[in-house]
Amino acid sequence: MRHCDQHDHDTPATHGRRKFMQLAVLGTVTLSSVLREAHAAGKTEALLLSCMDFRLMNEIEAYMTQRGLRDNYDHIILAGASLGAMTDKYPAWSKTFWEHLDVAIKLHDTQTVIVIDHRDCGAYKVILGEDFAKDPTRETAAHREQLLALQKAIKKKYPQMKVELTLMALDGKVETIS
Repeated sequence: MRHCDQHDHDTPATHGRRKFMQLAVLGTVTLSSVLREAHAAGKTEALLLSCMDFRLMNEIEAYMTQRGLRDNYDHIILAGASLGAMTDKYPAWSKTFWEHLDVAIKLHDTQTVIVIDHRDCGAYKVILGEDFAKDPTRETAAHREQLLALQKAIKKKYPQMKVELTLMALDGKVETIS
């Protein structure tokens, strides 16, 4: 039988595990403090939900800047924007939207959701199986239906939340949907 003294327990493997545990605890404390600090750091004016369409990224940024919101909003991107947040075809997208909204509220005290749908949206073609862009009146109606459904769902969960609904043309012009 071998006699163990205190130094036998301090092998390189033991030292490595101890150091790992110290770093793990430090990491947890650091992550926790980062989340507290992020919330304490202030709030954003809004949470923006927009489509992933590459054709409109610059226009969306320009619109938010023109509104005085540059660097003052959180941004969620889902194909179809309001449709992506509400579709049963891809339920994970809806879950993602609601989880991001919850985090934005907790971290940044978000009080407004801005939704930007856009014309000639491929997600509407894929999910709803119809090219609404061929008839602008029907296209507006299809977007209005999805936007209002999302607004209703947001208001049901967060009655005090302000929700702005918009429809962007491919040239960047935005119309308010009500």
